[in-house]
Amino acid sequence: MHAVGGGTKTALHDADERDVTSVSMSGFRGMLEYEPTEFTFTAQAGTPLAEIAAALAEQGQYLPFDPPLASAGATLGGSVAAGLSGSGRFAYGGLRDFLIGVRLVNGLGDVVYGGGKVVKNAAGFDIPKLNVGALGQFGVLVELTFKVFPLPKKFYTLKADFTSPAAALLGMARLARAPLDLKSLDYEPPHTLWIRGGGREESFSARCDALREFLGEAAEAVERIEDDAGIWDAVGEFAWRDDVERVAKIPITPQKIEPLEQHFSELQRTAPGLRRRYSVGGNLLWIAWPDDLLPDALEDLLRDLQLNGLALLGNWPRAWLGDCRENPFGQRLRAVFDPLGKFAPSPTTGGLSTMHR
Repeated sequence: MHAVGGGTKTALHDADERDVTSVSMSGFRGMLEYEPTEFTFTAQAGTPLAEIAAALAEQGQYLPFDPPLASAGATLGGSVAAGLSGSGRFAYGGLRDFLIGVRLVNGLGDVVYGGGKVVKNAAGFDIPKLNVGALGQFGVLVELTFKVFPLPKKFYTLKADFTSPAAALLGMARLARAPLDLKSLDYEPPHTLWIRGGGREESFSARCDALREFLGEAAEAVERIEDDAGIWDAVGEFAWRDDVERVAKIPITPQKIEPLEQHFSELQRTAPGLRRRYSVGGNLLWIAWPDDLLPDALEDLLRDLQLNGLALLGNWPRAWLGDCRENPFGQRLRAVFDPLGKFAPSPTTGGLSTMHR
């Protein structure tokens, strides 16, 4: 059995291919508690992210990790189960850093609580973070508590085109280390950086000038975009992938980008639909894998580089991809939370993957 929220992550919710029962969470919807002065809220797991964002925005607050697929109908519980964070993770951390409490139903039908509803009360075994990216192996999430941040008055974006891919990667590395107040930092091959900032509008011109000077002559064209909400919404909805159906998430380090790009550039000669976007300062790769490339080719590449990934959209043979090995710790946890095996195990290993999130 596995729970389905908005059904937006098509590679993860196809119950027919896993031969398991699907349980809709659409009835578990709505904000239960919201304390703007405490910067926390509690909502049911089936609540759409768009509803959460609208309620927070009315109070000048937001979830700064930019959970993907919000406009497509993704839910709070589905985002936790898949462990998804967007470009905003660069500045403040990912979903796991903002989740402070959960309520779930385990494999025995017992209601299990973990964490708390205020930041200072989140004590004990860290059950909330245990469920981030676990794909529902330990129970059905029914209630979630998050902390939130103040929403900046306004955002701006710089699109910087560099003289070469190497110059763009060097620029990204320098920006990631610099003491600059950046909200997002993405690399779009072959040689473009997308840089987002926010705060008080009267400081934007000085900030942009400082960034241009910091990037130096290697950035041959720098465009400032003021009304940038549509740009980052499109990033979160994977609009950059054109018509490619398959999308996967691959945690990496910036040092892995160059060897990955060498492989991808060769593949792109025969599969022009291959698209990539490196997010979070080069620590996360979103890849659109075209139909004319077999999924096994990506898995082989990930294993060679000792990387792993999560299938997100489209038809993949497995949910976890690449170098995903058996984790004895995950087996012991499932024996406690789901001793009767009610919930769907990992499609790859039968246990909690060693995937880094």
